[in-house]
Amino acid sequence: MGVHMKKPQGFGIFLREKPIELLLSLALGEKDKYPSMLAKESKCTYSHTVHLLQKMQKASLVDFEKKGRLKLVSLTKKGEQVVDSFNKIITDLH
Repeated sequence: MGVHMKKPQGFGIFLREKPIELLLSLALGEKDKYPSMLAKESKCTYSHTVHLLQKMQKASLVDFEKKGRLKLVSLTKKGEQVVDSFNKIITDLH
């Protein structure tokens, strides 16, 4: 990617460990999770988790669904593909 090329939406999300942990956490266990559960699983503050999830939503990686008082988060098809890519990278590094 050249210096003058426009970076794709969501490009800057995954340069740090916590966003990757958060995305991988979404892929494990229950299909739909809520932000406070994800914050605990990824050992991240609630506010930072929500901020990252909003960025991921803008990059079409996650969807939010309101169920009663809970706001559930789930991976989109694109999000699942990104998780698969990260899992492959993690496997290749071992």
